[in-house]
Amino acid sequence: MSFFRRKPKPAHAATPATTPAAAPVADQAAAPVAVAERDALTGDYTIDASHSRLGFSARHAMVTTVRGQFTDFEGTAHVDAEDPAASTVSLTIRPASISTGSADRDGHLVSADFFDVENHDAITFASTSVERDGAEWTVTGDLTIKGTTRPVTIPFEETGTAIDPFGNTRVGFEGATTINRKDWDLPWNAALETGGVLVSEKIKLELDISAIKNA
Repeated sequence: MSFFRRKPKPAHAATPATTPAAAPVADQAAAPVAVAERDALTGDYTIDASHSRLGFSARHAMVTTVRGQFTDFEGTAHVDAEDPAASTVSLTIRPASISTGSADRDGHLVSADFFDVENHDAITFASTSVERDGAEWTVTGDLTIKGTTRPVTIPFEETGTAIDPFGNTRVGFEGATTINRKDWDLPWNAALETGGVLVSEKIKLELDISAIKNA
């Protein structure tokens, strides 16, 4: 959920080893990005918030889907490709950064009816177990919202690893799961005259993660 705005500093400047010293700058910029060896996946990572998205979606008035995201978050991970159970994930999200494309709706979501950001300024996730089957990872952990902690299991797909132009080793993951917001003390709703409610209890979480390996 709202899954800090600091962009991770490049580990070191790009230094293409095979580019002749006299090569034009334009040719250097056009050099292909190297793909990291899969065995190099193991290590400690910092989530690159500027290239990641922690989103969600919910049904509105029983007829349409409203999507949003959290824009202020930070996280770290230890990835162990050989012993996935030794992997860990930690995430902190600022719910005040919620963005759904409507200032009025965002204002309601940060109020006491929902996230109550005046009294609860952070949402946290801490993994308790990690499993792996090829490129498929399953992360289970404790999700805490408004002081309520409950377990959540999120399946992730490993989307690739690469060396970016700044020499950083990056890894990408995409994951999604569905939770019931009432389980985290987010029960507000309004009945519709035609039947049903204004906001669905089920919320789909969508995570697109780009993480940089620590130097």
